[in-house]
Amino acid sequence: MKKQTKCYIYTRVSTSMQVDGYSLDAQRDKLRKYADYEGMTIAGEYSDEGFSGKNIKNRPEFQRMMNDIMIGKDSVDFVLVFKLSRFGRNAADVLNSLQTMQDYGANLICVEDGIDSSKDSGKLMISVLSAVAEIERENIRTQTMAGREQKAREGRWNGGFAPYGYKLENGELFIADDEVEVIRLIYDRYIHTNEGLRGVAQYLNDHGFKKKLRQNNTIAGFSSTFVKNVIDNPVYAGRIAYGRRKTEKIVGTRNEMHVVAQEDFPIYEGRHEAIISLDDWEQAQAKRRKNAYKREKVNDPDHAHILSGLLKCPCCGKSLYGNIAKAHSKDKKTRYYYYCKNTVAATGHRCSFRTNIEQSEMNAMVAAIISAMTKRPEFIKAIKEKIGTAVDTSEIESQLSQMDSNYRKAEGTKTRLERQMDELDPDDPYYDRKIKDLQRRYDAQYDKIDVIEGQREELADHLRTLRQEKISGENIYRMLIAFDSLYGSLTEAEQKQFMQTFIERIDIYPEKPANGCWVRNIVFNFPIPMDGKEVCELPLEDEQMLETVCLLSKKNAKPKDCVEISVDAEDYYRIKSSEKDI
Repeated sequence: MKKQTKCYIYTRVSTSMQVDGYSLDAQRDKLRKYADYEGMTIAGEYSDEGFSGKNIKNRPEFQRMMNDIMIGKDSVDFVLVFKLSRFGRNAADVLNSLQTMQDYGANLICVEDGIDSSKDSGKLMISVLSAVAEIERENIRTQTMAGREQKAREGRWNGGFAPYGYKLENGELFIADDEVEVIRLIYDRYIHTNEGLRGVAQYLNDHGFKKKLRQNNTIAGFSSTFVKNVIDNPVYAGRIAYGRRKTEKIVGTRNEMHVVAQEDFPIYEGRHEAIISLDDWEQAQAKRRKNAYKREKVNDPDHAHILSGLLKCPCCGKSLYGNIAKAHSKDKKTRYYYYCKNTVAATGHRCSFRTNIEQSEMNAMVAAIISAMTKRPEFIKAIKEKIGTAVDTSEIESQLSQMDSNYRKAEGTKTRLERQMDELDPDDPYYDRKIKDLQRRYDAQYDKIDVIEGQREELADHLRTLRQEKISGENIYRMLIAFDSLYGSLTEAEQKQFMQTFIERIDIYPEKPANGCWVRNIVFNFPIPMDGKEVCELPLEDEQMLETVCLLSKKNAKPKDCVEISVDAEDYYRIKSSEKDI
């Protein structure tokens, strides 16, 4: 009996809309008819909608299909695609994927192109066409960028959203009367005072200036980053820059790219009205060059900021993060602290907590509190029943997934517009109007992508704060019942992982009490037994436990730990909860 030929069909479009005249439904219909005509059994269908063909990394259905081929799920003989461009546009990816398929007994058939990789002529044709497709994609990108550069040469705005201080009307920049005062004041303060970027931002916030909220801005206050971007942008001196940021290939990767700020880039005379004079612009740049410096990065692979994100600022309520003071010339020691970022840069959220808390002291203090807590019989008894997944991140992960989907669609739309611009006929009587309309829509996609990237980065940072590589409840349980013997043997990265899973937040006092204990309250990620009831908070008012904490701290403190704890013989970390003591 003749063996039944099995196949997969794979379809792809770059956007949710129809591309190149071939929608997903049209591709599927064509492939199903071909399989039926050739007497093939379709064992599976895979479809990526809104995914670029420049690489396979971000095409989930393609990767699922390849995995099914490698595990021999259906023992297919062929993969059917409408055209080779639907399979991929990167030559290396196409050939590598084809080789992998053939290693597991499957070949590729491109129905519209008439290519069958099981034949020698077919594999040769795939090599040629995939290389041509990659060159075509790069040419489209190059032509599009050339168009943006030409706009800059002509002095026309070639970006997306208008920079702060301007408004965009019919593709031209005009001064925004309700924003221009801030721009002029920024340059005036920066040039004619001793204030730096942060000082200028602080001045604006202290004197009641409010930033107009545009695009994805949510903070009406001014930050040093905002001031820096204003000072560094030549548009305010009536100039148009091109290539301030460039997409470059990540070294050591095949297809991955990232955006890199450029030190040198062309600047052209703009058509728009300048907000500040060229002389003021040059003075500001001279001061920027004079004040610019790069702090030497301290990289200690063995160090982790164990309580970063858990400690909460007693003034503004934001998280405290790790800070590093590089080795001093006197003692050659690098010191690590916890600090509130809101005291370092003006972000619109004002904070007066300017204390750097030494990490070794705070880490030892929190560890001692947990150690004392684990010695309570009722706690050990209940912990195994109550502990579970530390942080529920499903909602944030869902939002990130949606943003990724929106990002792919925006990228897909941008790619479609690139194609449409490239395929316009210069002899078309409406060519100029069409290319202008496409360029406007193309720029809008860049704006949309920028907004999505900013929102996604904010969510991802929040997710990292909530979840630092989840640890199973059983592991935490074993850790707690043998805390004293196990915790000290962990690396700092492992200690951080434990703390991030076990603790939700740690509240501290605005000033270090006379008894030496910063910690006011600890909130855990699950209920704990305390005084006959289950609570998620641990106010440090239990004298018995705090006496144990004191004794453990005195026992574990070593000169190399740099722990400075002042404990009176009659006062074992007794922390009062009344307002007068806070």
